[in-house]
Amino acid sequence: MGRYPPYRPPSQEGALAVKVTLSRSLVYSSRVAKKRIGELLIERGAIDDRQLTSALSFQREQGGRIGQALVTKGFLTEEQLVAALGEELALPVIDIPNQVDAEALKLLKAHFCETHDAFPLHVDSAPAGGRRTLTLVLAALCPFTAAYAVAPLTETPTLFAIALALWALARFHAQPTWGSALAFTFAVSFAALLRPDGALVGVALVPALVPTFVLGLRQSQIARSRLLRMAVACTVIALLPFAIWAARNWRVFHVFEPLAPRYATDPGESTNPGWQRWMKTWCLDYVSTYDIYWNVPGSAFDLSKLPSRAFDSPAEYAETAGLAAAYNDNGQDLSPEMDARFAQLAAERIRSHPMRYYVWLPLGRMADMWLRPRVENLNIDLDWWVYSHHYSETRFSWGYAALNAAYLFLALVGLCFKPRYWAWMLLYLAMRSALLMTIEAPEARYTLECFPIVFVLAGIGIDGSLRKLGVDAVRSISPRIPPAAQ
Repeated sequence: MGRYPPYRPPSQEGALAVKVTLSRSLVYSSRVAKKRIGELLIERGAIDDRQLTSALSFQREQGGRIGQALVTKGFLTEEQLVAALGEELALPVIDIPNQVDAEALKLLKAHFCETHDAFPLHVDSAPAGGRRTLTLVLAALCPFTAAYAVAPLTETPTLFAIALALWALARFHAQPTWGSALAFTFAVSFAALLRPDGALVGVALVPALVPTFVLGLRQSQIARSRLLRMAVACTVIALLPFAIWAARNWRVFHVFEPLAPRYATDPGESTNPGWQRWMKTWCLDYVSTYDIYWNVPGSAFDLSKLPSRAFDSPAEYAETAGLAAAYNDNGQDLSPEMDARFAQLAAERIRSHPMRYYVWLPLGRMADMWLRPRVENLNIDLDWWVYSHHYSETRFSWGYAALNAAYLFLALVGLCFKPRYWAWMLLYLAMRSALLMTIEAPEARYTLECFPIVFVLAGIGIDGSLRKLGVDAVRSISPRIPPAAQ
Protein backbone atom coordinates (compact mmCIF):
# COMPACT_ATOMS: atom_id res chain seq x y z
CA MET A 1 0.00 0.00 0.00
CA GLY A 2 1.03 3.60 -0.44
CA ARG A 3 2.44 5.84 2.28
CA TYR A 4 0.62 9.03 3.14
CA PRO A 5 1.34 11.86 5.57
CA PRO A 6 -1.42 12.11 8.21
CA TYR A 7 -3.65 15.19 8.46
CA ARG A 8 -3.66 17.08 11.74
CA PRO A 9 -6.62 19.34 12.59
CA PRO A 10 -5.59 22.94 13.30
CA SER A 11 -6.94 22.71 16.84
CA GLN A 12 -4.35 20.02 17.68
CA GLU A 13 -7.10 18.16 19.54
CA GLY A 14 -7.72 14.47 19.03
CA ALA A 15 -8.57 12.75 22.24
CA LEU A 16 -8.25 9.10 21.35
CA ALA A 17 -5.26 9.59 19.10
CA VAL A 18 -7.30 8.91 15.97
CA LYS A 19 -4.78 8.71 13.16
CA VAL A 20 -5.88 10.20 9.85
CA THR A 21 -4.19 10.21 6.47
CA LEU A 22 -4.30 12.42 3.40
CA SER A 23 -6.31 11.14 0.51
CA ARG A 24 -4.57 10.01 -2.67
CA SER A 25 -5.82 13.01 -4.62
CA LEU A 26 -4.32 15.42 -2.08
CA VAL A 27 -1.04 13.55 -1.98
CA TYR A 28 -0.51 14.01 -5.70
CA SER A 29 -1.57 17.66 -5.67
CA SER A 30 1.30 20.13 -6.03
CA ARG A 31 -0.70 22.71 -4.10
CA VAL A 32 0.08 21.08 -0.73
CA ALA A 33 3.80 21.77 -0.98
CA LYS A 34 5.57 25.06 -0.54
CA LYS A 35 7.49 24.37 -3.76
CA ARG A 36 6.57 22.66 -7.00
CA ILE A 37 6.90 18.92 -6.77
CA GLY A 38 9.50 18.80 -9.52
CA GLU A 39 11.71 21.38 -7.83
CA LEU A 40 11.28 19.59 -4.51
CA LEU A 41 12.35 16.23 -5.91
CA ILE A 42 15.35 17.66 -7.79
CA GLU A 43 16.48 19.48 -4.66
CA ARG A 44 16.39 16.22 -2.72
CA GLY A 45 18.22 14.30 -5.41
CA ALA A 46 15.31 11.96 -6.17
CA ILE A 47 15.25 12.92 -9.88
CA ASP A 48 17.34 15.01 -12.25
CA ASP A 49 16.46 17.76 -14.77
CA ARG A 50 16.29 15.34 -17.68
CA GLN A 51 13.79 13.10 -15.92
CA LEU A 52 11.64 16.07 -14.93
CA THR A 53 11.58 17.35 -18.53
CA SER A 54 10.57 13.92 -19.79
CA ALA A 55 7.79 13.65 -17.18
CA LEU A 56 6.46 17.11 -18.08
CA SER A 57 6.26 16.09 -21.72
CA PHE A 58 4.42 12.92 -20.72
CA GLN A 59 2.01 14.96 -18.60
CA ARG A 60 1.20 17.31 -21.50
CA GLU A 61 0.45 14.33 -23.73
CA GLN A 62 -1.41 12.09 -21.29
CA GLY A 63 -2.79 14.54 -18.74
CA GLY A 64 -2.86 13.97 -15.02
CA ARG A 65 -0.48 15.29 -12.38
CA ILE A 66 3.28 15.51 -12.51
CA GLY A 67 3.69 13.13 -9.57
CA GLN A 68 1.68 10.47 -11.38
CA ALA A 69 3.76 11.04 -14.51
CA LEU A 70 7.04 10.58 -12.65
CA VAL A 71 5.82 7.33 -11.07
CA THR A 72 4.41 6.04 -14.37
CA LYS A 73 7.68 6.75 -16.19
CA GLY A 74 9.51 4.83 -13.48
CA PHE A 75 11.72 7.72 -12.42
CA LEU A 76 10.80 7.24 -8.77
CA THR A 77 8.49 5.14 -6.63
CA GLU A 78 5.26 6.19 -5.03
CA GLU A 79 6.96 5.81 -1.64
CA GLN A 80 9.71 8.25 -2.64
CA LEU A 81 7.15 10.78 -3.85
CA VAL A 82 5.05 10.63 -0.72
CA ALA A 83 8.12 10.71 1.53
CA ALA A 84 9.33 13.91 -0.15
CA LEU A 85 5.92 15.53 0.33
CA GLY A 86 5.77 14.38 3.92
CA GLU A 87 9.16 15.93 4.62
CA GLU A 88 8.20 19.22 2.96
CA LEU A 89 5.04 19.36 5.07
CA ALA A 90 6.92 18.27 8.22
CA LEU A 91 4.46 15.38 8.67
CA PRO A 92 5.30 11.74 9.37
CA VAL A 93 4.57 9.04 6.80
CA ILE A 94 2.56 5.96 7.72
CA ASP A 95 1.39 2.80 5.98
CA ILE A 96 -2.33 2.41 5.31
CA PRO A 97 -3.36 -1.02 6.57
CA ASN A 98 -5.47 -3.40 4.54
CA GLN A 99 -8.35 -3.08 6.99
CA VAL A 100 -9.59 0.00 8.81
CA ASP A 101 -10.55 -0.09 12.48
CA ALA A 102 -14.34 0.04 12.69
CA GLU A 103 -14.11 1.89 16.00
CA ALA A 104 -12.09 4.64 14.34
CA LEU A 105 -14.80 5.10 11.67
CA LYS A 106 -17.38 5.79 14.38
CA LEU A 107 -15.36 8.62 15.90
CA LEU A 108 -15.40 11.05 12.96
CA LYS A 109 -18.35 12.23 10.86
CA ALA A 110 -18.22 11.68 7.11
CA HIS A 111 -18.68 15.41 6.52
CA PHE A 112 -15.68 16.20 8.72
CA CYS A 113 -13.51 13.72 6.80
CA GLU A 114 -14.63 15.06 3.42
CA THR A 115 -14.05 18.67 4.48
CA HIS A 116 -10.53 18.00 5.69
CA ASP A 117 -9.53 15.25 3.22
CA ALA A 118 -9.01 13.00 6.23
CA PHE A 119 -9.55 9.32 6.84
CA PRO A 120 -9.50 7.59 10.25
CA LEU A 121 -7.28 4.53 10.36
CA HIS A 122 -7.43 3.22 13.90
CA VAL A 123 -7.68 4.15 17.54
CA ASP A 124 -4.35 4.07 19.34
CA SER A 125 -4.91 1.97 22.47
CA ALA A 126 -1.91 3.50 24.21
CA PRO A 127 -1.61 7.12 23.10
CA ALA A 128 1.76 8.65 23.75
CA GLY A 129 0.15 11.83 25.02
CA GLY A 130 -0.90 10.11 28.24
CA ARG A 131 2.55 8.72 28.86
CA ARG A 132 4.05 12.12 28.15
CA THR A 133 1.68 13.66 30.69
CA LEU A 134 2.58 11.08 33.33
CA THR A 135 6.28 11.65 32.67
CA LEU A 136 5.85 15.41 32.92
CA VAL A 137 3.99 15.09 36.23
CA LEU A 138 6.70 12.82 37.67
CA ALA A 139 9.43 15.22 36.57
CA ALA A 140 7.65 18.35 37.78
CA LEU A 141 6.92 16.90 41.23
CA CYS A 142 10.34 15.35 41.81
CA PRO A 143 11.97 17.11 44.77
CA PHE A 144 15.40 15.59 44.10
CA THR A 145 16.01 17.43 40.84
CA ALA A 146 14.21 20.55 42.07
CA ALA A 147 16.69 20.86 44.94
CA TYR A 148 19.46 21.60 42.43
CA ALA A 149 17.50 24.06 40.28
CA VAL A 150 19.24 27.08 41.86
CA ALA A 151 22.49 25.37 42.88
CA PRO A 152 25.64 26.64 41.07
CA LEU A 153 26.46 23.13 39.87
CA THR A 154 26.35 21.38 36.52
CA GLU A 155 23.50 19.04 37.48
CA THR A 156 20.65 21.27 36.25
CA PRO A 157 22.06 22.07 32.77
CA THR A 158 23.10 18.42 32.42
CA LEU A 159 19.55 17.29 33.18
CA PHE A 160 18.32 19.71 30.51
CA ALA A 161 20.84 18.37 27.98
CA ILE A 162 19.86 14.75 28.57
CA ALA A 163 16.13 15.52 28.38
CA LEU A 164 16.72 17.45 25.14
CA ALA A 165 18.72 14.56 23.71
CA LEU A 166 15.88 12.10 24.41
CA TRP A 167 13.29 14.46 22.94
CA ALA A 168 15.37 15.13 19.80
CA LEU A 169 16.03 11.41 19.36
CA ALA A 170 12.31 10.65 19.34
CA ARG A 171 11.63 13.57 16.97
CA PHE A 172 14.34 12.43 14.58
CA HIS A 173 12.95 8.91 14.62
CA ALA A 174 9.49 10.22 13.67
CA GLN A 175 10.78 12.64 11.03
CA PRO A 176 14.51 13.03 10.25
CA THR A 177 14.79 16.82 9.93
CA TRP A 178 17.61 19.28 10.42
CA GLY A 179 15.93 20.73 13.49
CA SER A 180 15.83 17.48 15.45
CA ALA A 181 19.32 16.48 14.27
CA LEU A 182 20.84 19.79 15.36
CA ALA A 183 18.97 19.71 18.69
CA PHE A 184 20.39 16.24 19.40
CA THR A 185 23.87 17.36 18.38
CA PHE A 186 23.71 20.37 20.68
CA ALA A 187 22.43 18.26 23.58
CA VAL A 188 25.16 15.59 23.50
CA SER A 189 27.95 18.15 22.93
CA PHE A 190 26.68 20.44 25.68
CA ALA A 191 26.47 17.54 28.14
CA ALA A 192 30.08 16.54 27.43
CA LEU A 193 31.30 20.14 27.71
CA LEU A 194 29.68 20.55 31.11
CA ARG A 195 31.54 17.59 32.58
CA PRO A 196 33.55 14.79 30.95
CA ASP A 197 31.20 12.02 32.06
CA GLY A 198 28.45 13.81 30.10
CA ALA A 199 29.93 12.22 26.99
CA LEU A 200 28.17 8.99 28.05
CA VAL A 201 24.93 10.51 26.72
CA GLY A 202 26.32 10.54 23.21
CA VAL A 203 27.97 7.14 23.58
CA ALA A 204 24.64 5.57 24.61
CA LEU A 205 22.18 7.43 22.39
CA VAL A 206 24.06 8.07 19.13
CA PRO A 207 23.87 4.35 18.14
CA ALA A 208 20.07 4.64 18.47
CA LEU A 209 20.14 6.96 15.46
CA VAL A 210 21.75 4.37 13.19
CA PRO A 211 18.57 2.35 12.47
CA THR A 212 16.76 5.56 11.55
CA PHE A 213 19.52 6.55 9.13
CA VAL A 214 19.55 3.10 7.55
CA LEU A 215 15.76 3.04 7.28
CA GLY A 216 15.79 6.51 5.78
CA LEU A 217 18.23 5.44 3.09
CA ARG A 218 16.30 2.28 2.27
CA GLN A 219 12.86 3.91 2.17
CA SER A 220 14.12 7.18 0.63
CA GLN A 221 12.47 9.30 3.28
CA ILE A 222 15.09 11.89 2.46
CA ALA A 223 17.66 11.92 -0.30
CA ARG A 224 20.89 10.06 0.34
CA SER A 225 23.01 13.11 -0.37
CA ARG A 226 21.01 15.22 2.09
CA LEU A 227 21.17 12.52 4.75
CA LEU A 228 24.94 12.25 4.40
CA ARG A 229 25.29 16.03 4.55
CA MET A 230 23.25 16.01 7.75
CA ALA A 231 25.46 13.32 9.32
CA VAL A 232 28.71 15.06 8.35
CA ALA A 233 27.52 18.50 9.44
CA CYS A 234 26.28 17.27 12.82
CA THR A 235 29.52 15.38 13.44
CA VAL A 236 31.59 18.47 12.67
CA ILE A 237 29.37 20.69 14.82
CA ALA A 238 29.56 18.18 17.70
CA LEU A 239 33.38 18.00 17.60
CA LEU A 240 34.06 21.68 16.95
CA PRO A 241 33.73 22.90 20.58
CA PHE A 242 36.14 20.22 21.76
CA ALA A 243 38.62 21.09 19.04
CA ILE A 244 38.51 24.74 20.13
CA TRP A 245 38.90 23.76 23.79
CA ALA A 246 41.80 21.41 22.98
CA ALA A 247 43.53 24.13 20.92
CA ARG A 248 43.12 26.61 23.79
CA ASN A 249 44.60 24.16 26.31
CA TRP A 250 47.49 23.39 24.00
CA ARG A 251 48.24 27.08 23.47
CA VAL A 252 47.92 28.06 27.14
CA PHE A 253 49.07 24.94 29.03
CA HIS A 254 50.87 22.97 26.26
CA VAL A 255 48.76 19.86 26.95
CA PHE A 256 46.27 18.00 24.77
CA GLU A 257 43.06 18.10 26.80
CA PRO A 258 39.79 18.14 24.81
CA LEU A 259 37.70 17.38 27.91
CA ALA A 260 37.74 18.84 31.40
CA PRO A 261 39.97 16.76 33.73
CA ARG A 262 38.33 14.40 36.19
CA TYR A 263 39.34 16.34 39.29
CA ALA A 264 38.94 19.80 37.68
CA THR A 265 42.64 20.54 38.18
CA ASP A 266 44.97 22.74 36.16
CA PRO A 267 47.81 21.10 34.22
CA GLY A 268 50.65 20.33 36.61
CA GLU A 269 48.45 20.56 39.69
CA SER A 270 48.67 17.44 41.85
CA THR A 271 45.60 15.25 42.19
CA ASN A 272 47.10 13.46 45.22
CA PRO A 273 46.71 9.96 43.72
CA GLY A 274 47.94 8.24 46.89
CA TRP A 275 45.32 9.97 49.02
CA GLN A 276 42.63 9.19 46.44
CA ARG A 277 43.59 5.52 46.35
CA TRP A 278 43.64 5.26 50.14
CA MET A 279 40.14 6.82 50.32
CA LYS A 280 38.86 4.13 47.95
CA THR A 281 40.04 1.39 50.34
CA TRP A 282 37.41 2.30 52.93
CA CYS A 283 35.11 5.20 51.87
CA LEU A 284 31.55 3.95 51.45
CA ASP A 285 29.02 6.74 51.94
CA TYR A 286 28.39 10.47 51.76
CA VAL A 287 29.19 10.99 55.46
CA SER A 288 32.84 10.09 54.85
CA THR A 289 32.87 12.29 51.77
CA TYR A 290 31.65 15.24 53.81
CA ASP A 291 33.73 14.68 56.97
CA ILE A 292 37.04 13.55 55.48
CA TYR A 293 37.38 13.75 51.69
CA TRP A 294 36.30 17.37 51.26
CA ASN A 295 38.53 18.56 54.12
CA VAL A 296 41.85 17.28 52.80
CA PRO A 297 43.83 19.19 51.82
CA GLY A 298 43.00 22.58 53.26
CA SER A 299 41.29 21.70 56.55
CA ALA A 300 42.01 19.60 59.62
CA PHE A 301 42.18 15.81 59.31
CA ASP A 302 40.00 14.59 62.21
CA LEU A 303 41.01 10.99 62.88
CA SER A 304 38.02 10.48 65.18
CA LYS A 305 35.66 10.78 62.22
CA LEU A 306 37.17 7.79 60.42
CA PRO A 307 34.96 4.66 60.55
CA SER A 308 36.36 1.41 61.89
CA ARG A 309 36.58 -0.05 58.37
CA ALA A 310 39.43 2.41 57.67
CA PHE A 311 41.78 0.25 59.79
CA ASP A 312 42.50 -3.45 59.55
CA SER A 313 44.87 -3.66 62.53
CA PRO A 314 46.26 -1.62 65.45
CA ALA A 315 49.47 -1.10 63.48
CA GLU A 316 47.50 0.30 60.58
CA TYR A 317 45.63 2.62 62.93
CA ALA A 318 48.92 3.89 64.34
CA GLU A 319 50.32 4.50 60.87
CA THR A 320 47.18 6.39 59.82
CA ALA A 321 47.27 8.45 62.99
CA GLY A 322 50.88 9.36 62.28
CA LEU A 323 49.99 10.50 58.78
CA ALA A 324 47.08 12.57 60.07
CA ALA A 325 49.31 14.27 62.65
CA ALA A 326 52.00 14.99 60.07
CA TYR A 327 49.43 16.47 57.72
CA ASN A 328 47.95 18.74 60.41
CA ASP A 329 51.42 19.86 61.50
CA ASN A 330 52.32 20.67 57.90
CA GLY A 331 49.78 23.50 57.74
CA GLN A 332 47.05 21.10 56.61
CA ASP A 333 48.85 20.58 53.33
CA LEU A 334 49.39 17.19 51.70
CA SER A 335 53.02 16.98 50.60
CA PRO A 336 54.22 14.54 47.90
CA GLU A 337 55.95 12.49 50.59
CA MET A 338 52.74 12.14 52.60
CA ASP A 339 50.82 11.26 49.45
CA ALA A 340 53.35 8.52 48.71
CA ARG A 341 52.89 7.13 52.24
CA PHE A 342 49.11 7.07 51.73
CA ALA A 343 49.70 5.22 48.45
CA GLN A 344 51.83 2.64 50.26
CA LEU A 345 49.20 2.22 52.95
CA ALA A 346 46.51 1.80 50.28
CA ALA A 347 48.57 -0.86 48.49
CA GLU A 348 48.88 -2.87 51.71
CA ARG A 349 45.14 -2.69 52.35
CA ILE A 350 44.33 -3.73 48.76
CA ARG A 351 46.76 -6.63 48.98
CA SER A 352 45.10 -7.85 52.17
CA HIS A 353 41.49 -7.50 50.91
CA PRO A 354 41.32 -7.33 47.09
CA MET A 355 37.62 -8.28 46.89
CA ARG A 356 36.71 -5.50 49.28
CA TYR A 357 38.56 -2.93 47.18
CA TYR A 358 37.57 -4.10 43.69
CA VAL A 359 34.02 -5.41 44.30
CA TRP A 360 32.27 -4.78 47.62
CA LEU A 361 33.20 -1.15 48.23
CA PRO A 362 32.48 -0.04 44.62
CA LEU A 363 29.09 -1.76 44.76
CA GLY A 364 28.39 -0.20 48.13
CA ARG A 365 29.28 3.29 46.91
CA MET A 366 27.07 2.87 43.87
CA ALA A 367 24.17 1.69 46.05
CA ASP A 368 24.70 4.66 48.38
CA MET A 369 24.45 7.09 45.46
CA TRP A 370 21.29 5.45 44.10
CA LEU A 371 19.40 4.77 47.34
CA ARG A 372 20.22 7.61 49.75
CA PRO A 373 17.28 9.85 50.81
CA ARG A 374 18.86 12.76 48.88
CA VAL A 375 18.53 15.24 51.75
CA GLU A 376 22.06 16.66 51.40
CA ASN A 377 20.76 20.06 50.28
CA LEU A 378 18.29 20.28 53.15
CA ASN A 379 18.86 21.38 56.74
CA ILE A 380 19.14 17.82 58.00
CA ASP A 381 22.01 16.28 59.97
CA LEU A 382 24.30 13.77 58.31
CA ASP A 383 23.28 11.08 60.81
CA TRP A 384 19.65 11.33 59.75
CA TRP A 385 19.02 7.66 60.55
CA VAL A 386 19.69 8.09 64.29
CA TYR A 387 16.11 8.45 65.46
CA SER A 388 17.02 9.36 69.04
CA HIS A 389 18.89 12.46 67.84
CA HIS A 390 16.14 14.00 65.72
CA TYR A 391 12.74 12.34 65.38
CA SER A 392 11.24 14.51 62.68
CA GLU A 393 14.38 14.57 60.53
CA THR A 394 14.65 10.79 60.61
CA ARG A 395 11.00 10.33 59.62
CA PHE A 396 11.32 12.91 56.86
CA SER A 397 14.52 11.30 55.54
CA TRP A 398 12.98 7.84 55.46
CA GLY A 399 10.04 9.34 53.55
CA TYR A 400 12.47 10.76 50.99
CA ALA A 401 14.21 7.39 50.78
CA ALA A 402 10.85 5.71 50.12
CA LEU A 403 10.02 8.29 47.42
CA ASN A 404 13.37 7.74 45.75
CA ALA A 405 12.82 3.97 45.86
CA ALA A 406 9.35 4.44 44.35
CA TYR A 407 10.78 6.35 41.38
CA LEU A 408 13.38 3.66 40.79
CA PHE A 409 10.86 0.84 41.17
CA LEU A 410 8.45 2.44 38.68
CA ALA A 411 11.33 2.94 36.25
CA LEU A 412 12.21 -0.74 36.57
CA VAL A 413 8.59 -1.63 35.85
CA GLY A 414 8.62 0.61 32.79
CA LEU A 415 11.80 -1.06 31.59
CA CYS A 416 10.06 -4.43 31.75
CA PHE A 417 7.60 -3.17 29.10
CA LYS A 418 10.56 -2.68 26.73
CA PRO A 419 9.50 0.69 25.31
CA ARG A 420 11.17 2.30 22.34
CA TYR A 421 14.89 2.96 23.00
CA TRP A 422 14.75 0.87 26.17
CA ALA A 423 18.04 -0.84 25.30
CA TRP A 424 19.85 2.47 24.78
CA MET A 425 18.42 3.98 27.96
CA LEU A 426 19.46 0.87 29.88
CA LEU A 427 22.91 1.14 28.31
CA TYR A 428 23.27 4.69 29.62
CA LEU A 429 22.13 3.69 33.10
CA ALA A 430 24.58 0.77 33.12
CA MET A 431 27.52 2.84 31.89
CA ARG A 432 26.74 5.63 34.33
CA SER A 433 26.55 3.17 37.23
CA ALA A 434 29.79 1.49 36.16
CA LEU A 435 31.50 4.88 36.08
CA LEU A 436 30.21 5.74 39.54
CA MET A 437 31.83 2.57 40.87
CA THR A 438 35.23 4.14 40.14
CA ILE A 439 34.54 7.21 42.30
CA GLU A 440 36.26 7.29 45.67
CA ALA A 441 33.88 9.77 47.37
CA PRO A 442 30.18 9.09 46.67
CA GLU A 443 27.58 11.83 46.33
CA ALA A 444 23.92 11.17 45.57
CA ARG A 445 23.86 14.00 43.03
CA TYR A 446 26.00 11.94 40.68
CA THR A 447 22.98 9.75 39.89
CA LEU A 448 20.70 12.70 39.12
CA GLU A 449 21.88 12.61 35.50
CA CYS A 450 19.94 9.35 35.19
CA PHE A 451 16.65 10.87 36.29
CA PRO A 452 15.39 12.09 32.88
CA ILE A 453 15.45 8.44 31.84
CA VAL A 454 13.98 7.42 35.21
CA PHE A 455 11.07 9.82 34.64
CA VAL A 456 10.38 8.43 31.16
CA LEU A 457 10.52 4.81 32.27
CA ALA A 458 8.45 5.50 35.40
CA GLY A 459 5.73 7.16 33.33
CA ILE A 460 5.64 4.15 31.05
CA GLY A 461 5.61 1.86 34.07
CA ILE A 462 2.57 3.58 35.60
CA ASP A 463 0.67 3.64 32.29
CA GLY A 464 1.48 0.05 31.41
CA SER A 465 0.66 -1.26 34.87
CA LEU A 466 -2.71 0.47 34.96
CA ARG A 467 -3.58 -0.93 31.56
CA LYS A 468 -2.63 -4.41 32.71
CA LEU A 469 -5.16 -3.92 35.51
CA GLY A 470 -7.79 -2.69 33.06
CA VAL A 471 -7.65 0.92 34.26
CA ASP A 472 -7.48 3.37 31.37
CA ALA A 473 -5.96 6.30 33.23
CA VAL A 474 -4.50 7.74 30.06
CA ARG A 475 -7.85 8.49 28.46
CA SER A 476 -9.00 10.23 31.60
CA ILE A 477 -6.23 12.80 31.25
CA SER A 478 -6.32 13.10 27.43
CA PRO A 479 -8.18 15.89 25.62
CA ARG A 480 -11.59 15.11 24.12
CA ILE A 481 -12.39 14.83 20.44
CA PRO A 482 -13.84 18.16 19.28
CA PRO A 483 -17.65 17.99 18.97
CA ALA A 484 -17.48 19.09 15.35
CA ALA A 485 -15.61 15.92 14.47
CA GLN A 486 -18.03 13.55 16.21
